[in-house]
Amino acid sequence: MADDITPKFHNDMGVATIHIGAKEFKCMGARPPFDHPHIFLDMGDDTEIVCPYCSTLYRYDAGLKAGTSVPEAAALQSA
Repeated sequence: MADDITPKFHNDMGVATIHIGAKEFKCMGARPPFDHPHIFLDMGDDTEIVCPYCSTLYRYDAGLKAGTSVPEAAALQSA
């Protein structure tokens, strides 16, 4: 099985906006067991997108690396 290299972000902190370094990613809401379906979001030519499940606003920041975010804790780190 191929490794999933799509970055995942969560919003356990309950912030309104998360700045991320990727335009294609997965939102999982909160971390399990309080997560929503892990959905793929693609900003396309835009610089922000709202998750239809948890209403988190994700804003692209070209100064961040693909799997990183502000706040830092929003980026899900693989075990």
